[in-house]
Amino acid sequence: MFIHWGLYSATEGIWKGERLRHPNNYAEWIRYRNRIGEAEYGELAKRFDWNKINPEEWVLLAKKAGMKYIVITSKHHDGVALWNSKVSDYSLPKLSGTNRDVIKEIAEACKKHNIKLCFYYSHWIDWQHPYAWNHNQEVTGRVTDAQYNQYWQEKVIPQIRELLTDYGDIAMMWFDMWIPYQQSIIKKEQLDQLANLIHELQPKCLINSRLGFPIENEHVDFETLGDNQFGSAYTDHIWETPGTIAHSWGFNALENEWKSTNQLFQSLINNVSLNGSYTLNIGPRADGTVPYEGVQRLLDMGGWLNKYGQAIYFNNGLPIRFSQHDWGKMTINNKTKELFLHVYNWPLDKILRVTGIQSSPKKIEVLNGNTAQPLKFEQYGPILHIHLPDQQPDPYVSVLKVTIDQLQFNTDVAAESTFGGFSLNAKNHLSKGLEFKAFDGTKPDHLILKANQKVIWKVYLPEAGEYSLETSLHNGNDKPTKIHILENNTQISSTIQPNGKITVEPNQNWYVEEFLDVPVGKIKISKPQELTIEFSADDPILFNRIWMDKK
Repeated sequence: MFIHWGLYSATEGIWKGERLRHPNNYAEWIRYRNRIGEAEYGELAKRFDWNKINPEEWVLLAKKAGMKYIVITSKHHDGVALWNSKVSDYSLPKLSGTNRDVIKEIAEACKKHNIKLCFYYSHWIDWQHPYAWNHNQEVTGRVTDAQYNQYWQEKVIPQIRELLTDYGDIAMMWFDMWIPYQQSIIKKEQLDQLANLIHELQPKCLINSRLGFPIENEHVDFETLGDNQFGSAYTDHIWETPGTIAHSWGFNALENEWKSTNQLFQSLINNVSLNGSYTLNIGPRADGTVPYEGVQRLLDMGGWLNKYGQAIYFNNGLPIRFSQHDWGKMTINNKTKELFLHVYNWPLDKILRVTGIQSSPKKIEVLNGNTAQPLKFEQYGPILHIHLPDQQPDPYVSVLKVTIDQLQFNTDVAAESTFGGFSLNAKNHLSKGLEFKAFDGTKPDHLILKANQKVIWKVYLPEAGEYSLETSLHNGNDKPTKIHILENNTQISSTIQPNGKITVEPNQNWYVEEFLDVPVGKIKISKPQELTIEFSADDPILFNRIWMDKK
């Protein structure tokens, strides 16, 4: 659980009737965006209702949601400490006139409920200290290195010392510089000083990559991706996504972009399937309450994790192609060595087609809370056909458990699609150095092939018989061109006529290349087997896919 809570929580994303002056609507940035003076901003502390604020409720919510650690914004970019820091009078207790210490209270609650405590601390940016970094210094003139170091030694180092000395075991320090330190005012020596202090005071405390160093640096324990940025490939090192349940991190009264529970589930599972984790944010109000929409989603996720946590906790990803299965994701439990299939889309024909597992399962079960129902299955080399019950057990994500003595994978073959058939496309080929293009100008999804440039796939066909081959491509030349599909030693050639463009939206002058499905031939095999497929064209061409299926 990420908790963004501070003076900005009291503005609720609105200042003197005006919304945040930036389209991202991150409410915690309102002091900077709306140019609020320091004294007036400090007056917001009077809006906090200390009779209602109870940090233990946040910890209990995290517990019910199945979360294992909490990261709270001990000091955000506004420079306001949540605890009664001796370093600065600009702290929430002093501004509020209270003797309450939220950091102490949350530390005690975390210890009581067995949740690890972590601190977010804005080291790079501080809008309160006159010599800290403020992005507007790009316009007004930057502070000197000596001045910035004064801020560093006067505020950052002593406040980190307070946080790591006065509140028991701290599991992680979460920093928030999203560019390399070389592109900032911070010096390597300052970051080394900070990291060494953390190691000295809390030897087991983890440090994230937003300290300003790359993941390879000795001080960095895990990689933090960009805000709401999710994984796209399996990696060997540990990483996380910091994400929001809605849009803003701090509470925003005008919030209307709540993510669905299913979307949050998929974000969590997708990350775990790639060796990642998920740090999900709440933004309480100034009275400590959490928006109803966020609470309900967290409770739904906690209920699911209470039933199927064995498929998430202590799980990692598998060295197979990301997004190769159109029904969901796969994880492996490092403790039990069991494989889990997270099914988002329950197949209509009740056959789950799983590609990439070369070893033979001892058994496959569908989980339903504490019960497990054995399932029938067939194996064809690296392909499994699992026969599912008519009804999916869970309305969000259903889980299958696969027990295998020795796991072996085939990471080369293209996955079988739902309903059968194989798409040999721009994302599952085995060639290198190819150029991509996007249908809509955003996500690259098809290939720009030069004349006679080859693309290679491997595919395992699970049944003997005749398979049809169909291409989806765009011939933008002013003449027909020949394409060639080589299957092992057999070549199939076909002539592709030129084709033009298609209108995306009317009256917007928005046109993109048209991709047509063109039958090109058939392949006949006498037994299930793995094939190597190679594609090329005599002239430059835009390539989308080859589709293979058994008629």
